Amino acid sequence: MTRRGVEYVVDPYAPMRRATREVRVGDVGIGGANPIRVQSMTTTDTQDTAATVEQVLQLVAAGCEIVRVTAPSIREAENLACIKARLREEGCLVPLVADIHFTPNAALVAAEHVEKVRINPGNYADKKRFEVREYSDAEYEDELARVAERFRPLVRRCRERGVAMRIGTNHGSLSDRIMNRHGDTPLGMVESALEFLDVCEEEDYFSVVFSMKASNAQVAIQAYRLLAARLRERTGDQPSYPFHVGVTEAGDGEDGRIKSAIGIGALLEDGIGDTVRVSLTEHPVKEIPVAFALAKDAVQRWEPTPPPRLELPERFCEDPYTHTRRASDEVGEGEGRIGGLAPVRVQLEVPEALREPEAVAARLATAAATLGDLACEGLVAPAETPEQLHQLPALRQALESLGVTWPIAVRLVDPGLLTPEAAQADVLVCELDEATLAKVIAEGAAALKRPVEWHLVGPVERLPGLVDAALAAAADAGLRDQRFSARSERPVQAARAIVARLGERGAGHLPVLLWHFATGPLGEDERVLRAAIDLGAPLCDGIGDAVVIAGGGDPGHAIDTAYRILQGARLRTTRTEYISCPSCGRTLFDLEETTARVKAVTQQLKGVKVAVMGCIVNGPGEMADADFGYVGSGPGQVNLYAGQELVLRSVPQEEAPERLLELIAERRSAD
Repeated sequence: MTRRGVEYVVDPYAPMRRATREVRVGDVGIGGANPIRVQSMTTTDTQDTAATVEQVLQLVAAGCEIVRVTAPSIREAENLACIKARLREEGCLVPLVADIHFTPNAALVAAEHVEKVRINPGNYADKKRFEVREYSDAEYEDELARVAERFRPLVRRCRERGVAMRIGTNHGSLSDRIMNRHGDTPLGMVESALEFLDVCEEEDYFSVVFSMKASNAQVAIQAYRLLAARLRERTGDQPSYPFHVGVTEAGDGEDGRIKSAIGIGALLEDGIGDTVRVSLTEHPVKEIPVAFALAKDAVQRWEPTPPPRLELPERFCEDPYTHTRRASDEVGEGEGRIGGLAPVRVQLEVPEALREPEAVAARLATAAATLGDLACEGLVAPAETPEQLHQLPALRQALESLGVTWPIAVRLVDPGLLTPEAAQADVLVCELDEATLAKVIAEGAAALKRPVEWHLVGPVERLPGLVDAALAAAADAGLRDQRFSARSERPVQAARAIVARLGERGAGHLPVLLWHFATGPLGEDERVLRAAIDLGAPLCDGIGDAVVIAGGGDPGHAIDTAYRILQGARLRTTRTEYISCPSCGRTLFDLEETTARVKAVTQQLKGVKVAVMGCIVNGPGEMADADFGYVGSGPGQVNLYAGQELVLRSVPQEEAPERLLELIAERRSAD
């Protein structure tokens, strides 16, 4: 049973998989008791049979379980038969998915040859013209009837042949009809998909998988959640339709992986997701290990026996279907200010800071010089012994001598370290678990003369009780400047539990910090993905006044990663943001090379969002979420946009990056 107000999730405080029916895609099952399936998409010309077959084989060798191939016209749809035949000759039985936009006739042909057809309800029977008009209820129903009749033949063909279907809504390609009725919103995305589901169910066709993709991770999360809630209204407690989850146009490199991990990981934390595609502007084979890492991580959290249900308020955020940053009091001074109107801060814990103060100060000064504007806004130094605590003045002096003035917090691993020396810290981070709680309350509270961060340690189900005890200790000591954080095996649910309990106790105004501990047997890529989930998922819920990267490693990379996560979650913008598609057979130029060229001339434009799109499918639509757009318009030609305004048409590809830079400079100077 779900809780009133959070109908999209089984339990917001315990990861459990959403119950879905199985949909068969050839010999591969999606949903039900099946594992999370990993899939990708070819980037070759679909009419180039040899190249497409070779790339499919590469994907399958990497572990890909389902492969999607674009079919922009009937010719490509017909060639799917040749591709499939060649794959079978090679002994490759991987299910194929035909990707359809704009061409219902191609969908009907493709359904004869593949195991699954993906349609986009935004452009299957509608043409996007960005028209603004008012629809009367009667006109809207007439349009729905027209779309349904255009769609119905494909539904019948798929039902007769046992072919599955993905109804895949894209934020960047909603129809004008949906845009005028519901706006460019998660609600519009969901309504667009449900209109098509109505036709499927009228035809007794249920082999349907859904997706709700957006380049903005927040929008994707909200749309998937809302769809899960709306489908539950149809099915009650019965298994519902499975979900294909992803963040579209995520980009490349570490930013693309972080943005994907935030969106996909946040959904998987709530048990939402039955098949995963990571959309990177790179060779599709590189998507596979990222998808498997995210799937593996989710399953490990789903499999343990769920803990006892927590008696906490139904909502852990203002509204799970929109983003609102949680309101909190501002505490501290200068760069140490946390909460209120201050930006979400970036902090770093260095384990050896009080053991080797001079050496640590030198490393941090080097990192600060390398990072430039991306300053750490709080250093955390763990203290395990009185001797380490006595090194705090030496650490501060060493940092200041090198021009580093970061606020310093001391994490007191032992509550017995609550001594006058500890008051030299800007913030005391007091670890609290059940074993030390009584000692802190009995002996330590009177020594709390500085701002205190209650760092709660333990399973999620014990955190509400620790919150209560910490609030009691603070009241006994007359402590007003306090904040909360946690170290738990389930960081996302821990943050929710703390926020819910604080609100229940009338302390919802206190700041909450999000910690990520980079520990355990993980590779560097997996550490980055896990950090993006641990920090990015609560941030997208509106939770978090600072993020803290702990556990050692390169301090410069840790701080840089934290800022990338904040940008991926749309909380702080500290660099140029790129929205770039992963390429497919529709792409009109080499997307990796083109994206690199665009980045080379625009990467210094802090705060500017640039979209690099290979074709017209999502290009103009995603301009709504970008400041400027670079969209393939024909072989060797590019259209340049400012927002949704087409400014320069058919620019030669070799000139386009520089012309884009000129356009950006012109518009920014005009502003």
